[in-house]
Amino acid sequence: MSASVIRLKPYQFLHITDKNTNVTRLVCGPLTITIQEHEEIAKGPEKMIIVPPRHSIKVRNPVSLKEGEPVFDEYKNVVLRYGEEEVRIEPKPFPLFPGEEIVGTAEKLTVIQDTQALKLEAVHPFYDDREGVQRNAGDQWLLKGPTTYYPRIEERVVQLIESQLIGPNSALKIFAIQDTRDSEGEPRKAGEEWLVRKTGHYLPGINEQVVGLISGYVLTDEKALKLEAVSSFTDQFDTKRKAGEQWLVINKQTAVYIPGVYEQVVGEVKLTVLNENQYCFVVNPFDKQSGRNKYGIRELRRGQASFFLHPGEELESGIKDNEVLAVDETLLVRSVSEFKDGDLIRPAGSKWLIQGPCEYVPPVQVEVIAKRKAIALDKNEGIYVRDLKSGKVSMISGQTYVLQAHEELWEKILPKEVEELIALGSTTRDSSQVENVVSYRGNKSRVVSYRVPYNAAAQIYDYSRQKARVVFGPLLINLGPNEEFTLLSLSGGNPKRPDVIKSLVLFLGPDFMTDVIVVETSDHARLSLKLSYNWRFRHQGNEDKIFQVPDFVGDACKAIASRVRGAVAAVTFDEFHKESNLIIRKAVFGEDEILFFEANSLEVSAVDVQSVEPIDQRTRDALSKSVQLAIEITTRSQEATAQHEAKKSEQIANGFLETLKIDAACESEKEKTVLLELQTQTATLEATGDQTSDAEAKRKAAEINGEAAVNHAQLIAQAMKLKAESEIEQSKLEKDLALEYAKELKRIEVKKAKTAALIETEKFAGIVNSIGPKTIQAIAQAGPEMQAKLLKGLGLQGFMITDGQNPINLFNTANSLLGNK
Repeated sequence: MSASVIRLKPYQFLHITDKNTNVTRLVCGPLTITIQEHEEIAKGPEKMIIVPPRHSIKVRNPVSLKEGEPVFDEYKNVVLRYGEEEVRIEPKPFPLFPGEEIVGTAEKLTVIQDTQALKLEAVHPFYDDREGVQRNAGDQWLLKGPTTYYPRIEERVVQLIESQLIGPNSALKIFAIQDTRDSEGEPRKAGEEWLVRKTGHYLPGINEQVVGLISGYVLTDEKALKLEAVSSFTDQFDTKRKAGEQWLVINKQTAVYIPGVYEQVVGEVKLTVLNENQYCFVVNPFDKQSGRNKYGIRELRRGQASFFLHPGEELESGIKDNEVLAVDETLLVRSVSEFKDGDLIRPAGSKWLIQGPCEYVPPVQVEVIAKRKAIALDKNEGIYVRDLKSGKVSMISGQTYVLQAHEELWEKILPKEVEELIALGSTTRDSSQVENVVSYRGNKSRVVSYRVPYNAAAQIYDYSRQKARVVFGPLLINLGPNEEFTLLSLSGGNPKRPDVIKSLVLFLGPDFMTDVIVVETSDHARLSLKLSYNWRFRHQGNEDKIFQVPDFVGDACKAIASRVRGAVAAVTFDEFHKESNLIIRKAVFGEDEILFFEANSLEVSAVDVQSVEPIDQRTRDALSKSVQLAIEITTRSQEATAQHEAKKSEQIANGFLETLKIDAACESEKEKTVLLELQTQTATLEATGDQTSDAEAKRKAAEINGEAAVNHAQLIAQAMKLKAESEIEQSKLEKDLALEYAKELKRIEVKKAKTAALIETEKFAGIVNSIGPKTIQAIAQAGPEMQAKLLKGLGLQGFMITDGQNPINLFNTANSLLGNK
């Protein structure tokens, strides 16, 4: 077997195994290598492992290193750490030694923000050189940001912990998993809870667990917070609270309240506001001195006032308005317990009246029973009043009455049927109509009034005197406390049925009533008679007698029906058919002209036969056949007449239709002629219109183009004029600005010169003042050297000082003035 040559490119590697020694070595490019006969390629050629920037990769069975170089055994095999892994973050590509393996793919390094932390756990004991701490297996700690986490084999990432943002008016509730110290260094026991109130990001410690974010309650002047202690503790205001105790936190204590871990919010308490006309009773009031409730005590609070109800306090019956009494109003009150009312001693349970006009607020010993108003009563109105001392019920009417303390209104209960009849406002109604009527009396203590109509009578029974009286209309009846109406139950319908009509009054007549009677003739022909009777009451001197018969309608109809049946049974059908009216009148009245009932003074004066119908089927059939035959004859006659009229109408209609068709054809031809003429005119107009429109369009186009050119020229001229004017205006403004600038510059220079001269003058004056007149005099009297020093000290140029006695070299002086040296 011949040797082969392999050329390795840069960043390539190759594993070659020597078959003689069974040793595998690593070869890295760039290199050209010759594979001998006793060698073979175990792996490769492959690209080196390139780890991207800020990434890491794991290598299984990594090579052992000593001073950065791989370690080989005595057989030249690389020494590996079998079963272990190594994290590599290489800045350059690296090869894999024989036996090394890549685990997974490259993973991006974890960047921990400044508001994050990485929770780590030690897998093996190792020395953490990042913090200089020895870590044992199972230890957990936090790696806080901002930083980049470089993974290690000795530790594993448990989780990424985000910091909690604590905003204003909120707090973070923390739970201690183990004994630890919080962020402020306070020792915390396992299972303890506390609040972190500092605003900003908070990163919980390794032994801390976030329970949740608690929002604060905003307290206002109209809202307080009711709290309850879960266990005994000292609250935020240094007040000791016992387990189960409840209290209030108001706006005066704090604007925003965040409940602690040992207290829970029971609810919000609204401000109770009383105006100047309101009051309330507070049960179990809170004593601020003792800090406890006075249980079993009622406290009166009057307006104007505002307060929060403390825990345990309750409003009795809510907020009440002051009892404002008018002149015609009184207040019935009762004492709950004995107390002194002015000069009077009010025993418990006593009642009395507060008379208006006044404004009354009851003390805690008094409860208000009712507010009463004077009842104004006309002579036809009244009320029922019961005296609570004697139990007597009396009727008061025709005055304005005020109930006394020992009196009350008494409600008079009427039977349902009587009350419904009064509500209907009628004296007589069917029972089916009465059932759906609601009671008309909203106030049952009012006297029951009923108007008896004209020509009617009502019976009223007084149970206290056990005597009845009859009232004739028209009259208004006011029922006394012990009086009741006599309810009449009369027969009604056809034929008459008992208890159909309910009535409170009895009409005296004259009136009529109808009844249906079934009779049978001597030849057994059964007939149905509908009869009508005229009746009236003759009650002169016998007023009570008319109510002796409860159902006068039923009794009278039964008596008359009995007489009619007897009379009809004695005659045949033909006789009855011929003389029915005479037979019935004779049966009812006999030889007299009226029928009088002595029991109730009822008088029947006339009878009328309204209809007679056979009940027997054969009689009905015979009558029906005769009626049908007559109807059939009439129908046929009408049908023949109708057919004749129909044929006649049809012929007339056909002739009229033909005439219309001929007229329509003529009109159609005329319209066609007109249409053709119009079509010809239309074609001519269309041709003429096309030519005219084309010519007009060309003229309009030329005119528009000319106008557009003129407008264009005018606009150009106007634009040039505006441009020239604007340039002139601009030039003028520039010159004005230049002139103003030059003037301002000259003014500034003049001002500067004045200021400089003033400064020089002040400087000279200051120098002279600082030297002093005496010093100048001494210098003037000194020699020329002193004079020169004086001039030099003064900083003067072009000045001469002489005493008038010493000579002066004017030549030298002139040279110095000219600046010649």
